[in-house]
Order: sequence, then structure tokens, then C-alpha cells
Amino acid sequence: MPRYDYRCRACGSTFEVSRPMINASDPAPCPDGHDDTVKLLSTVAVTGSARAGSPAPPPSGGGCCGGGCCG
Repeated sequence: MPRYDYRCRACGSTFEVSRPMINASDPAPCPDGHDDTVKLLSTVAVTGSARAGSPAPPPSGGGCCGGGCCG
């Protein structure tokens, strides 16, 4: 079940609520009983490893003049 982070505007505490995705936007009172809370933006961390392959090609200088088309 997904966890959602909330912050209480009244006391400033941050807390988590586990609930089904269908209830993700339902209000969540803080543990101290305040109702003025806001759902925080969740972030997703994607990790992995890249395999060592061919080195990147050298920079070409970019643009038209770097490509030799300017007179």
C-alpha cells in the first residue's frame, strides 16, 4: 500500500499515511488532531548502473561554424 507524506499547517509536523491509491487525495488529519494539512510532493528515486561501453565521441564544436560550413 502506498505511503503519502503530509505536513500539518497548524503545528508544522510531518507525517505519513498509508492508504490505497484511490484514497490518495482524501484529507488526513495530523496525529495531534489538526485538520489543516497538506499533502507533500512525493519523489521517486530510480537507481541503476551503467555498463562501461564505448567512450563518448569528442565534441564537434557545435553549430554551423563548428561543422565547417561557414566561409
